[in-house]
Amino acid sequence: MSHLTEQRYPTSAELVQSARELASHRPDLCRLRQVGTSRGGRPLHLLSVGHDRRAVLIVAGAHANEPTGGPTALHLAEKALFDRELRTDRSWHFLLCADPDGAALHNAPEPHSLLDYHRGFFRPTGAEQPEWSPSVLPPDRLPPETRTLVGVIDEVRPYLQVSLHGTELGGSWVQLTRDIPGLAEPFAKSAAELHIPVETGASDAAGWPTSGRGVHVMPDMDAQAAFPSLPDDARLSTWHHAHRYGGSTAIVEVPMWASDLVDDPAPHPAPERALRRLSARLSRDTRLVEEILTEAMPRLPDTEGPLLGAACWALGLVPGLADDWVQPPPPGATMAYVGSIDAFARRLPLRAAAMLLRVLEEAGDLAAPRLDSLVTRWCEAYAERFGARWVPVAHQIEHQARTTVAAVRHARG
Repeated sequence: MSHLTEQRYPTSAELVQSARELASHRPDLCRLRQVGTSRGGRPLHLLSVGHDRRAVLIVAGAHANEPTGGPTALHLAEKALFDRELRTDRSWHFLLCADPDGAALHNAPEPHSLLDYHRGFFRPTGAEQPEWSPSVLPPDRLPPETRTLVGVIDEVRPYLQVSLHGTELGGSWVQLTRDIPGLAEPFAKSAAELHIPVETGASDAAGWPTSGRGVHVMPDMDAQAAFPSLPDDARLSTWHHAHRYGGSTAIVEVPMWASDLVDDPAPHPAPERALRRLSARLSRDTRLVEEILTEAMPRLPDTEGPLLGAACWALGLVPGLADDWVQPPPPGATMAYVGSIDAFARRLPLRAAAMLLRVLEEAGDLAAPRLDSLVTRWCEAYAERFGARWVPVAHQIEHQARTTVAAVRHARG
């Protein structure tokens, strides 16, 4: 991993080149091949280590704005290649970047602050996200990236699929489609050693059963969704596709900036009132972005681009989500849970504003300075409210890799 610095993430091209070098080093054990093509014509690469039919599949880059997964996948490939024990009775397969088009649009390889990160931000609509599209689209309309991922799962039939994800600010947590007994202890130990908080109230897993601190197990299909308005459903994603082969999926989340506010298990004294306040702020902040968008839209030369489409999609999620949050909170809502919702309420309009800002700046629109001021102020308030502290890239990778190896060793296949 010599190409990494304290804050730099490798590009997709660098990852593929490193994978090519690894494969050439041990062609008897290692193979790199193209398994698909993105909707924009970019290749999707699968790196395989070992030959055992009992397989582990690692998926990186499913979300364009989560850059840690790619270098973690490469780090794990190196470990599997040079550590015989890791490939005993199993082979490893690494989809190096599930969404290369999105990765090309998210332009923040070396973010020194949350503002740097958001100035280059991109995250596509749910229908264009490889893992999530099956929950919002019929099978005949799935994007090629999703079809490629499903095809890889069908080919290698993994006993465990690990999807490498991240967040810009918060803590680390794990989501499981089936429980992996014994995972919680090494996960928590790694987080403590690397000074990464465990996100015990992650909004992504609100209401899910837990098998340990920060380890959440996906509920059954008949369970009520925590936020019914959201169009995507994790239980309909590609994470469940491994189940048809007796496998399961672990989703390992790691933050770029850490906050201890998401690791507080104390009961919140007034969660219902707090969530109503956050719902109101979410709606208010969103209106500020929508007002600028409405003003600028007639002046924009291109209203069909991916940045603007993704910004509008994010804004469209807000009304339903704001309504969800004024419903009674889950029993025993903690400080960590309310803190996670607070981050969510800041994140959604900020992301939409950041993508719209890129559109306005490219068009030289007169509303760009006003939106730039808003994005700057929100990033500064976000960092200050949560006491954001940078997690070195090497620590992000190490924690994600340790958790993955622990999941691989403890999973029943």
